[in-house]
Amino acid sequence: MTALRQLRLVAILEGLSYLLLLFIAMPLKYLAGLPLAVRLVGSAHGLLFVLFLAALLRAAVARRWSLGRASLAFVSSVVPFGTFVFDRSLQREIATTPTP
Repeated sequence: MTALRQLRLVAILEGLSYLLLLFIAMPLKYLAGLPLAVRLVGSAHGLLFVLFLAALLRAAVARRWSLGRASLAFVSSVVPFGTFVFDRSLQREIATTPTP
């Protein structure tokens, strides 16, 4: 799997886990008194975020991204729905990359 495809896959999973944490687990904790939801989803999200950082580093080095592009990818991961907006540019980059 190429570095870009790996980044895209991990970013989508990380973005989904972030949305689950924010919009399902957190309300369950504070509105329904179920803190276990945050513990479970938060742990999964934390692991996916670490994997995202590793995939981002791999892609940034392999594609020789500027610090600005890599920073934009990072910032998009901490803004709700940002990963999915950044995914469009990843799709374009994958589409224009020649296959070996």
